Amino acid sequence: MHLTNLNQECLLHLFSFLDKDSRQNLSLTCKRLRVVFLDPQLWSLLNFFSPSELTRNNFILGPFLRYLNIYWHSSRVKVCNIEDYKKTMFQRDLCSKHASLVSHFLERVCHMCPNLLSLTLSGCGHITDGDVINVLCSCRRLQRLCLENCCRVTDAVLQAVVTHGGRLQEVRLDFCRNVTHTGLQTFREKRPAVRLVAERSAGMIPDTPPGEKLHSRRALQKVLIFS
Repeated sequence: MHLTNLNQECLLHLFSFLDKDSRQNLSLTCKRLRVVFLDPQLWSLLNFFSPSELTRNNFILGPFLRYLNIYWHSSRVKVCNIEDYKKTMFQRDLCSKHASLVSHFLERVCHMCPNLLSLTLSGCGHITDGDVINVLCSCRRLQRLCLENCCRVTDAVLQAVVTHGGRLQEVRLDFCRNVTHTGLQTFREKRPAVRLVAERSAGMIPDTPPGEKLHSRRALQKVLIFS
C-alpha cells in the first residue's frame, strides 16, 4: 500500500510526528501530500528554537494557530541582554542580524492569528513592550502569556494585560529584569483571578540610562569625599 493511499486523517497523524523541514520536504513529492501540508489542522501548534527559523518558508501561519512558542537558548542571548550603550561594535553588529526578526514575526501573528490561545517567548532579548501589547490587543482570546529572559519587557506589559487581557488565565514573567515589585503588586490587586508567576524578575538589577548611572557615580564620589 502506497503512502498516498492513506486517508487524510491518517496522513495528518503521520505528519504531526515530523518537524517543519521534514513536513515541507515530504509535501514537495506530490500534490496529495502537499494538500496534507496545507491542512490547517496540522498547524495549530508552532515551536521555534531560534529567530532564524522564523524566516524559513516551512510552516503555515493563519487563524488556526492556537499555541506559539519561540525559544532561544543560544549563547548569543547573553549578548542580546546587554544594555545597548554597553555593547561593543562587534556585539551591535551581531545583534543587528536578528534584532527585528521576532518583532516582525509577531506583527504577522497580530494580523493573521486572532485565535491564539498561548504565547511563549523565551530568550527573545530584543522584543519590546509594544510587541507584546500589540499581540494582547489583536489576539483577544489569549489565555496564557509566558515571557522568559526578555530584558526589554517592563511593567507596561502588566498594565496592558489588565486593560486588554480579559481572557488571560496565566501570566509568567521570569527573569525579566525591568519588571518591578510595584508593577507585580499592582497587577495582583487589579487581576487577582489571574495566576501570576514572576521568578527572579523583580529581584534583578534593572537597566539604568547612562545619564542616571553617571549621576549616581558622581553622587557616590561626593559622599566619599565629604566623608
